[in-house]
This record gives sequence, structure tokens and C-alpha cells, in this order.
Amino acid sequence: NNNNHNDEMDRRDMIHNCFGAVLTIGAATTVAPKISYAVASDLKPKPKLGGLPNKIRKVGGIMDELQRDLMQERWDLVEKYPPQLRSLVPIFTTYTDAAFPSEAPSDAGLRVALRYEVGRFFGSLERLKQATNRRALNEAYLAYSDMSLHYDRYLHVGGLYSYYDATIDNEPLYANIPRSALTYADPVRYPPEVRDLVILVKGPDMGKIGILIGLYDDGSGNCVVKLDQVKGMRDIKVVSKRWVAKRLGEQDPDGAFLIPRK
Repeated sequence: NNNNHNDEMDRRDMIHNCFGAVLTIGAATTVAPKISYAVASDLKPKPKLGGLPNKIRKVGGIMDELQRDLMQERWDLVEKYPPQLRSLVPIFTTYTDAAFPSEAPSDAGLRVALRYEVGRFFGSLERLKQATNRRALNEAYLAYSDMSLHYDRYLHVGGLYSYYDATIDNEPLYANIPRSALTYADPVRYPPEVRDLVILVKGPDMGKIGILIGLYDDGSGNCVVKLDQVKGMRDIKVVSKRWVAKRLGEQDPDGAFLIPRK
């Protein structure tokens, strides 16, 4: 239900870094807030997990392939992804329980948060399946966007990102750079659409580039951007549509479209 997007997007608000490693679960407040939250990497070292972390990270590759096929409207291929992704439920479940096995407040809080994101991911996958059956492209884009968002949150909260970006806000870095030096279309006069290559022109991630993967139709004025790959990871950002502009000039295609079909 798209009316629940604000709640879904703000569940990262659940996890607050209140007293070092102690996590508390709270209510959602505003859309796409700046949040300081504890993740697994902030806590004690994880137990030995074998190849589980890499198996979960590899889901990102499947999501890239799904993006490619969905944006090229290859419905015959898109309909194969739900059963493939459903088969991965045990991997998420095993990692959640094995990485945070104790009854300490930190582990218990992380298990709750991770199970929430897994539930939302697979709920969105079901919406994708239904949209695919109807060949409803915009609904499929929204479902895919939510899948990407909740998978990305699982990676962040579960300490599975391969890097940590300590930059709090990029806007000051562009304070003395004239806007004419950044080549993009006016986001108000020429708002980007799904599939457009974009740049974030405002906010803490200003200057970062990616592709627009979803436009929420719930009145929030938000959209979903999948940033270009950094150290094997593609961060997902939910931001105001006014913060996102279409890139101009000759651009390399999004990385998902460079993945060869097997």
C-alpha cells in the first residue's frame, strides 16, 4: 500500500545510538530525516559467519540485473525474479540470528530491525510479482524501489557495507562553486523521470550521481535514487524530487545496463 511509504521510509528512525551500543526502537517521524543510528559495525565483533555476508551482498547483483530487465520491460525475465529471491529467505534468516545471537539489548534490537527490513523487502517483492502479472510498469518501479530501499537498510543495519562514509553533509563542499559549473537540467522545470541519470543538487549527498528508480505517488514529493557503485555497493537514497536533477551531456549508461545477460 503506497500510503504507507512514509512509515516504510522512516523505519531507520527506529534505531538510535542512545548509549553507545544500546539500541532502542522508536516511532517514525519525518520523511527521509538525517539520522544518526547504530549499526552492527559499531558494536562488538560478529561471530564467525562463514560465507553468509558475501551471499547477502551478492543479492545486490541480482537487484542490478532485475533493474536492467525491468527498465527494459523484459517482463518474461522479470517474472523469474520473485521465486529466485524467495529462495534466499533462509540466508537472511540465518545471518540475522547468527550475527546477533545474544539476548543483550544491542543484539535483540538489531534482530528486530533486520527482521523488519526482511519482511518489508519480501512484501515489496510480492507487490512486484503482482505488478508484473498486470504489466503495470509504474507499480513495478515503486515495488522495485521499495525492495532496493529495504535491502539497502538491511545491509547498513547489519554491518554489511564494504565501506563507511564519514561525510555528514556535502553541501558545504559546494558553497563556493557556481551552480553553472554543475551541468544539469532545472529539476523544477524539467523534472527527471524513472530511468534518467541524475545528480543530487541539494542536501547532505549533494554532488553524488546515480539513476532515478522510483517516484512516489503518495503526496510526499519524494523519489528514490540508486547511487553509482562505490566499492561494490550502491547506496539507496529517498529524497525530495526538488533535490534531484537530470544530468546533461554525454553520460556513461548506468552500471546495471552493462551487465551481460547469461
